[in-house]
Amino acid sequence: MDNLGSLSVFVQVAQTLSFTAAGRVLGVSSSAVGKSIARMEERLGVRLFHRSTRSITLTSEGALFLERSRRILAELEAAEQELTEVTASPRGKLRISVPQVRGLLMPVISDFMRAYPDIELDVDFSDRMVDVIEEGFDAVIRTGKPEDSRLMVRHLGHYQLVLVGTPGYFDQHGTPHRPQDLNHHACLRHKFCATGKLEPWPLRPVPGAAELNLRAPLVSTTIESLNHVVQEGLGIACLPDYMVNQAVQHGRLRRVLDEHLEHRGSFWLLWPASRHASAKLRAFIDHMCAGLFPTDAAV
Repeated sequence: MDNLGSLSVFVQVAQTLSFTAAGRVLGVSSSAVGKSIARMEERLGVRLFHRSTRSITLTSEGALFLERSRRILAELEAAEQELTEVTASPRGKLRISVPQVRGLLMPVISDFMRAYPDIELDVDFSDRMVDVIEEGFDAVIRTGKPEDSRLMVRHLGHYQLVLVGTPGYFDQHGTPHRPQDLNHHACLRHKFCATGKLEPWPLRPVPGAAELNLRAPLVSTTIESLNHVVQEGLGIACLPDYMVNQAVQHGRLRRVLDEHLEHRGSFWLLWPASRHASAKLRAFIDHMCAGLFPTDAAV
């Protein structure tokens, strides 16, 4: 256990780059911190820090040892937390980031709040690709699966983009039967907030056909505003099926050009791989996996 204590001292010095600051955090003198580091260096046979009268910096060996030390201490913390959580109910604050699809997410989040009243949710609604680690989120939901070894990933379910309009709109302006017909319609478009670029409609290319020139009386950074406008009969919108399924089933909207569309997207739940999955985080993961797309088998 003395080695574990030395590891804690080493990690604290590496984080603060100061014997005095590390000692203040650990509740010991800077002299005791210095002696602990010296004993560790003697035992390992390497120098972990470059020291001068003005600064302390990690050596290359120290940087390598720091990465492993952090993992060891994280595993120890996780083991202790697991033992304390065996009989404890999920509680505490959970900071999450989710895309701006409130109609899909809020009913499931509301059910989660009812099921776990001791968990405090801090929800960030944003379509940007947040940095889960650097911004301190416990978990995020996104439509893109990042290739990031720092993150754990669970698949939540599939969705498709579809083209929809109201029966009244199609009665007045005609129903498009091929992609080129869209050039004569009001096309309600979504643009990405981060880049300002229009999201392309997933229409299968037609050999020899001219490039589409879609007229857009409305461009918006949120798909929920497009859903509102399309249901007012003001054009055709490309929206995810989960957002319009109910309106389609009740006849308020009609899907068009399904046979010309090719799209399959996914929602993913991401959380830091280095962080112990606490009871509150495990509860959130399991609830979202079961509640968002209950009929969609996870892969």
